[in-house]
Amino acid sequence: MAVDLRDELDKEILDIVQKEIPLVPEPFKVMAEKIGTTEDVLLERLNSMKGNEIRQMSAIFDTKALGYKSSLVAARIAPDKLDEMAKVFNQHPGITHNYKRNHDFNLWFTIAVPPNSRFGLEKSVEILGEMAQVESIRLLPTLKLYKIGVQLDVKKESEANEKAAPNYTEEMRLEAMKKGLTDLDIKVILELQKDLEIVSRPFDQWAANIGMTTEQLLAHAEDFVERGQMRRFSAVLNHRKAGFRANGMGVWHVPEEKADEIGMKMGSFRAVSHCYLRPIYPDWRYNIFTMVHGRDMEECEQILQAIEDETGITDRITLYSTKEYKKTRVSYFTPEIYEWEEEVAQRLGL
Repeated sequence: MAVDLRDELDKEILDIVQKEIPLVPEPFKVMAEKIGTTEDVLLERLNSMKGNEIRQMSAIFDTKALGYKSSLVAARIAPDKLDEMAKVFNQHPGITHNYKRNHDFNLWFTIAVPPNSRFGLEKSVEILGEMAQVESIRLLPTLKLYKIGVQLDVKKESEANEKAAPNYTEEMRLEAMKKGLTDLDIKVILELQKDLEIVSRPFDQWAANIGMTTEQLLAHAEDFVERGQMRRFSAVLNHRKAGFRANGMGVWHVPEEKADEIGMKMGSFRAVSHCYLRPIYPDWRYNIFTMVHGRDMEECEQILQAIEDETGITDRITLYSTKEYKKTRVSYFTPEIYEWEEEVAQRLGL
């Protein structure tokens, strides 16, 4: 059953904070003016929703544009061992999303490793698979990005077939991947990826931490956006507490020669937050992935049916998460992942 938020102002606030938090010294004052309220009211509302409807407010970086290797991974694990083995995967600091889903491949997670990882992506997944005694494990990296960016319809204003152009594209990612990072860049990233404090001037302390003025820090953040390394600075909502109790990963078997055409069409749907081309295997035939979020499974199915109707692609299944084992953000350039790799290398004699 869908959850109703407290009132219309809450919905307005959740709508604006997930789009963008302005990179200015007093962002909440700017946002308050935009929605016709006061900064004090906005701060009070945001603080009351933090930890409930709002999970985190921080920079959203593009993992690959920062030099990280990442992938979605599907694992098949004996059902009676699934909960126990999910904990094995959760110990890896680079695993940020980990779900049980309704398929023979019953554990799905995302993993990211830094440019100087001891093991690299493929070896890390291989090690984790052995540690968790998987029956099968498949890397499903992004071969092509058609859309990325969650924008939940909190105010329930859009139809299932409504369109919205992607604001971050494959071309932008490829261009961003050409740019390197300086030591100062990394210092700024370490601050911007923190959870933003809900106060009138939230960026001041971060700037002071690295010996910058607030204006210098924000200019550097804007530069990350211009370079495509940062997609935006915004809130990430707790989907369930914001009323979106179902997330459906619609996976489609699309003929290779039509993949780009169909992928672009699927990514144009407003309700699709992620749309990717991924590899296929003998035991996995679906190559285009579309993530949708709904107040219930019925709403997800309406969206996916609208995509099917428009594209003519009918060979699909929908994977629903039935249990959340882990959901967090990638923490870039922090020591935890190196410590995990060192500990595992010593334990396994690698």
